[in-house]
Amino acid sequence: MFIIDNVVLIRLSFFLSIFSLMAIWEVFAPRRKLTASKKIRWFNNVTLILLNSMLVRWLFPLAAVSAALWSVEHNWGLLSIFGIPQWLSGLSAIVILDFTIYMQHVFFHKILFFWRFHRMHHTDLDIDVTTGARFHPVEIMLSMVIKIAVVIILGAPVWSVIAFEILLNATSMFNHGNIFISQRYDRILRTILVTPDMHRVHHSVLIKETDSNFGFNLSLWDRIFSTYRNQPERGHVEMTIGLANYRDKKWLILPWMLAVPFSKIYR
Repeated sequence: MFIIDNVVLIRLSFFLSIFSLMAIWEVFAPRRKLTASKKIRWFNNVTLILLNSMLVRWLFPLAAVSAALWSVEHNWGLLSIFGIPQWLSGLSAIVILDFTIYMQHVFFHKILFFWRFHRMHHTDLDIDVTTGARFHPVEIMLSMVIKIAVVIILGAPVWSVIAFEILLNATSMFNHGNIFISQRYDRILRTILVTPDMHRVHHSVLIKETDSNFGFNLSLWDRIFSTYRNQPERGHVEMTIGLANYRDKKWLILPWMLAVPFSKIYR
């Protein structure tokens, strides 16, 4: 099958296309003025992205897609047991996987062990397209194990796993983008999707705002579980991005970024 044989190339093509689009959008219609050196942030964030990509390829070849193939070959999973049609089981799998990422995100904030690794994502002093993939390698590995487990339990169709991986990657870059969208269109979009203005609240230095808007793709989870916050208290232009106790710009440098989980600083 062409898609399965070329899944890495397909995902890379989508990643580069969305990344380029968002980067150009940020230049011509930025939402906020950046507070730290863009060169330093981009060099270290992109280096981390490349490091994570190599680790995933080495430790989890094809990862969740391989898990889906295994499930299909062994007729395994809840969706196959209940005999749900392929198109419906695929859509269901995408929605359930999106809910899984929402819950994972909540747990990574609430449980100290996971927060140690996830907080590196929040030590960025600005938020833009590169922040969308700025995750500690250990968090990436933990997230991959969770996704593989859910894919196997569900018996998710292969096409839905590929679609979800592309969707998750694309929406993460989109909702972290430093891009301007008018309030009118933002209001319409966020009835379904997590918009940059909605997710930016989550990167606020104020803890009550950091612990809100956990969704990455569908906005409904935050509304259902009462973790939704409409706007930042200080507004999008004046709000402070990051964590209160990680204001030193050394935390923007890769070795220090990787050391965040082992820092005695909590937030």
